Amino acid sequence: MENLSEYWLNDFSFVTLLFVLVFTIFILPVLIEYGHVSQLFVNLVFVFLFFTGIWSSNNRFLIFLTTSLFFLQLGLRILRFSNLPMEFYLWERVVGLINMGVFIFVNLRLLFRNNEVNLYRVIGAVNVYLLLAILGAFGFEVIHLVIGSSITGITEISGQSKLLGLDEDFSTYVYFSLVSLTTVGFGDYTPVNVMSKMLAVFLSTVGILYPAVVIAKLVGYSTNN
Repeated sequence: MENLSEYWLNDFSFVTLLFVLVFTIFILPVLIEYGHVSQLFVNLVFVFLFFTGIWSSNNRFLIFLTTSLFFLQLGLRILRFSNLPMEFYLWERVVGLINMGVFIFVNLRLLFRNNEVNLYRVIGAVNVYLLLAILGAFGFEVIHLVIGSSITGITEISGQSKLLGLDEDFSTYVYFSLVSLTTVGFGDYTPVNVMSKMLAVFLSTVGILYPAVVIAKLVGYSTNN
C-alpha cells in the first residue's frame, strides 16, 4: 500500500492518469456507442478513476474523504444489480459528481505542490482540464435525472441503462461538456433549461480562465526557479 501511495504522489503518475483519461473521454464513448464493451468494463474504468484519488494525497482528511466517497459510490453501483425496489442511479451519480470534484481538487494540490514546474506538471494540468470535462458530463446527467431534461437530443434514460450501468448517454454528455469547456459551440446540442445553461456557461468560463491561470502560475514558478 505504501508503494502504491508513493507512486500516485509522484510526478510520473500524471502520465498514467493522462492515458486513463484519454481512453475514458475519447475512446470509451465510441466503444459504448457501438456496443463493443461490456458493462463490467465500463464500470471498472470509472471505479479505477476514483480509486486513484484515494492515493493521490497524503492529507489525512482528504484520504478519509476520498476513501469514504469511493466506497459509497462503489456500494451504490453494486446496489444497481440488486433486487431492491429503491432507485440508486441518481444517488450514485450525485456521489460521483462530488467525488470528481474532490478528485480535481486533489490533483490541483499535486500540480502546484513544491512550486515546481516540469513536463509532468504540464501533463498534470492537462489532466485537470480533462477531469473538468468528466465533471461537466456528470453534472449534465444529474440535471437530466432531477429535472427530466438537460440538453437536446437525449431522451429519458432507460431502466436498462440504470440497472446495468451502461452509461449509454455518456458520449453525448462528455461531448457537450468538452464543447462547452473549449468554447467551440458547434450548436448541434444545446442546453434546454436554466440549470444546464448555467453549467454550460460555467464550463465555458473555466475553459477560458483555467489555461491562462495555470500557464501564468507555471511560468511564474519557472522564472523563480
